[in-house]
Amino acid sequence: MSTEHEDLERIHNHAYAAVDDGQLNDATCAFDILLQHHPDNPFYHYMRGLALKYQMDWAGSLRDNLRAIELSDEFDQAQHWNAAIAATGLGQWATVRELWAACDIPLPEGDGPIDGDFGVAVVRLNPWSTGETVFMRRIDPVRARILNVPLPESGHRFGDIVLHDGAATGSRFDGEREVHVFNELERLLPSEFQTFVVFVRAPSREDIDALLRASAPGIGYAEDWTQSIRHYCLRCSYGAPHNHAQVQDENPQWQTERNLGIAAQSHLSVEKLLKDWVAGHPDRHLDTIETRECAPLVREDGHAWWLSPEAEDEAEDAQGDEEE
Repeated sequence: MSTEHEDLERIHNHAYAAVDDGQLNDATCAFDILLQHHPDNPFYHYMRGLALKYQMDWAGSLRDNLRAIELSDEFDQAQHWNAAIAATGLGQWATVRELWAACDIPLPEGDGPIDGDFGVAVVRLNPWSTGETVFMRRIDPVRARILNVPLPESGHRFGDIVLHDGAATGSRFDGEREVHVFNELERLLPSEFQTFVVFVRAPSREDIDALLRASAPGIGYAEDWTQSIRHYCLRCSYGAPHNHAQVQDENPQWQTERNLGIAAQSHLSVEKLLKDWVAGHPDRHLDTIETRECAPLVREDGHAWWLSPEAEDEAEDAQGDEEE
């Protein structure tokens, strides 16, 4: 009996450590064993449901979180939020609405998908990989529509509906105030807009502003990436010819070569937009229009990507101190 108790204690410690280390498959298997011996333990149900949430196993996560709610003596916010996230991933709107109501979250009336205004926030796309951050408008507590034009390599588009986690992992300034950053969990609904990477030469800020303000049929949104994306030369990565030692115009602070992301329904829509823009000034030039379609990056075990970057750094520092 003592040996069995020691074995279960070892499995218990391994299960929790595996979650902390981002080894979700190992964690799920360990909690499976623990629940075979303790089927009415709400904490084990919650933790397996948590691991399954980060594996995007919505049916399993919903099952475990609902069971944890049923077995718990007191109301637990985390159980309800994780159950609501899983139910949202499954599109079980009656269950979703019941869970949010239990959390005292006001919702628009209806019995289908929630379509409200829960404010602007930031979502970290593919947080297990590149972690590109873009602004989003939340249409319910854990679903949002992307407001920026993400890089094509992210596998996302302007206007995508994404499912995001419930816990904030940082903050960003939106021009007026600090807003929360949430980790994406899954792209639920792809947008109709493709992403076109556009390289132009604009003699002044007024010229590029004119392009960003312009509208045309089939155009969703245009964004100047020149300053916001700095980690590599975007033109070189797309094979667009240019000279790194470019000649500056009369304003030494202005970079005439501009890299844009344009969300549009077709290549023709982008061509029309840029043709009209180039015609507006003799020094405006279009260098190239590129498009790439990429799938969202596949999640892999290996690190606790759902934590904030600061928390991950602290955990790594603590591990380093222990090894020393």
